[in-house]
Formats: sequence, structure tokens, C-alpha cells
Amino acid sequence: MKKTSKIYVAGHRGLVGSALWKNLQSKGYTNLIGRTFDELDLMDTNAVNNFFETEKPEYVILAAAKVGGIVANNTYRGQFIYENLMIQNNVIHAAYLNKVTKLLFLGSTCIYPRDAPQPMPEDCLLTGPLEYTNEPYAIAKIAGIKLCESYNLQYGTNFISVMPTNLYGPNDNFDLEKSHVLPAMVRKMHLGKCLEENNWDAIREDLNKRPIEGISGDGETGRQGDGETRRQGDGETRRRGVKEIERQGDKETWREGEIEIIAILEKYGIRLTHSPNRPLAKSVSVELWGTGAPFREFLWSEEMADACVFLMENVNFKDTIRENSHSKEIRNTHINIGTGIEITIRDLANLIKEKVGFKGELVFNTSKPDGTMRKLTDPSKLHSLGWHHKIKIDEGISRLYEWYLNQ
Repeated sequence: MKKTSKIYVAGHRGLVGSALWKNLQSKGYTNLIGRTFDELDLMDTNAVNNFFETEKPEYVILAAAKVGGIVANNTYRGQFIYENLMIQNNVIHAAYLNKVTKLLFLGSTCIYPRDAPQPMPEDCLLTGPLEYTNEPYAIAKIAGIKLCESYNLQYGTNFISVMPTNLYGPNDNFDLEKSHVLPAMVRKMHLGKCLEENNWDAIREDLNKRPIEGISGDGETGRQGDGETRRQGDGETRRRGVKEIERQGDKETWREGEIEIIAILEKYGIRLTHSPNRPLAKSVSVELWGTGAPFREFLWSEEMADACVFLMENVNFKDTIRENSHSKEIRNTHINIGTGIEITIRDLANLIKEKVGFKGELVFNTSKPDGTMRKLTDPSKLHSLGWHHKIKIDEGISRLYEWYLNQ
């Protein structure tokens, strides 16, 4: 790529796309194109075609996708398969029609079978059943790989696919319902720390930046008028203004909105408890899903971006081909992007707890699903092409928490 080449980054505002945009700028690329959802709906075939015909990008990085954690993947199954298929089909086909020089398609290592060998090499794709909870998303991403591969073989395009491991970093999604495990833990423990320190200014600031189910730092949803009563889950009622709660003869004063905030935090496993013998002495616990036993691999998003730009600059489709010596079939040309290092969810939680400074209890809800027990990538193909990661998980968590606090 030349520094003046026109490069379209689809999804340039998200965790992945923003890291790619920043990396390209840092390397001196000056002709970057990005469109927000309001400016270009990638599920709209006509709009995508018109965009490509007008802008004529020379290079495309397809980082746009509908993503989420285990709850979102399992709940919005139809949306995850439909929206991802539409986005990637529209962009990849338009890139072919408009003779794009090179395209990079980003998927996820959830494409691999539930019981894949560990670490997972590219060649284990489609060798067994997928993990049920994210099957629709994984199938969409597998289709994207095969679309790129098939267009290359039939039309001579130069489309490459990369499968990053679990990512975290600047512009991550911290929504407690839809985020991935690591940013969700960071936010839960931050709010737990604020609650145990009685730091309501910090709690309000956090919820004003990122409301939970519409509840802001004032405990307001926008649906209540002055003087209206709202029923709480523990049977208490509250009117706007200061409320005194009787606890075994003692009085605890709650400011406006705090009962609503405590209720919504409790829904997401951030619980304030009082000692039976000392009504005003409180402790905080944070609930996490599953047993904590599964292993996961994590890569700092800015390093993922560096790997992708490295591949765009140095690697073509022909470099990714490993022909089957018997059948001469060309398949599994995608490239894992990962660290090859894993950590248990329990150890990850304790590491985040240490970095955030949360002193409360971590409670693992074993009635909730664990998901796949191991998802470790084999990055040897990427290493053989000339790229290795540098940022370790403890440094990455410190960076992420610092970023979170400063947003």
C-alpha cells in the first residue's frame, strides 16, 4: 500500500476499527475513509454499492460486525447471523465489483469447533460441532471466510481473512448486558469499588457516561415525573428526594436516585450487603457467570490492528495457501491473530480485581453457562509470516482501566 492509497475502514468507530484507524494514521497513511452507521448502513445493498462506485477505495478493511458476549450471542441469535451475513456479503461483493486491490476480512476464533484441539490451528475449521451459544455468529464468520476464499479462486481477487482471539482495549463495549467478559469485569469491579468506598460521585459519573438500561447517575430513566412512586425489587418504595430507610432501629440516609441505582447494579451482580449485627456496616460482592474454570486468550486491540496492517502491507492471498498434497484442495487460508497464551476466567477476575483496587468478594454463579472450556489459538502461521505480540495481559488490563477512567 502507498501512503496516499485510498483505504476504507468499515466499522472505524468500534473497538477493532478505531484501533486500525489509529494504527494506519501512525504509519503515515493519509487517505482513510470511514462512515458511521447513520452515513452508511452496511446492510443496505444499494447504499453499499453506491458508496463503492462513488469512492472507489483501493483497499478495504472489513471490521464492521454485530458483536457481543455470551448473553447477547445466545439471546439475539437471528440478529447475529442475519446482520453479519448482510454486512460482509454487501462489502465483499462490492469490493469485487469495484476491483478493490486488497481486502482484509476480520472474523473471530469462535469459528472453531467446540472441542477443537488446543491450541487451535487454522486447519481444524469445520472439523466438528460449534459451541451452541455463539453458533449463529460463528457460522456468519465462516461464511465470510469462504466468500473471500471462493472469490479469490474464481475471480482472482486478493481478499485475506484474519481471525483474532478475544480482544480488549480503547473504545471497548462496557455495556453490562452486551459486552465481552473482560470489559464487563472491569466495569463491574470499578462500580463495586466505588460502592464499597461510598463514592457516589464516581458512581453517578459512570452511569451518566454509560447508563444501564436507561438509568443514569441520577437514578432516572426519563419515564418518571416529580412525586411519582417506583416499586423496588426488595419491596421498598421510594419518592423523589431524600429517603431514610429503617434498618433494625438505625437510620441510613439515601440521596435522590440512589435506591434505583443500587437496584440496577444488583441486577447485574454488583451487590451491597449489610451485616445483621451492624446494620450500617456494608460490604460489596461482584457476581460473575460460570465456574471461573474456562481458559481464555486475550489480545490488546491495538496489537491486533498492528498485525492486520502488517498483513495488508506484506501478505497476499497466495502467501496464505497451504495445498492439500493429496487432493490439491485450497482451504483454510485464513490467519489466526493471537498470543498463544491463556488464562482462566477466575485468574483473570482476580487480576482485574487487583488492578482496579476492588476489595470485595467475587462470587461465581455456577448455575450460569461457562461456554467453551478452552479457546487457545495457534498463531504459528502468523509468526511464520513475521509478526509477534508484545503486550502481556497484566499490562493490558492496567492500560484499559486507565483508559476507562479517563473517558
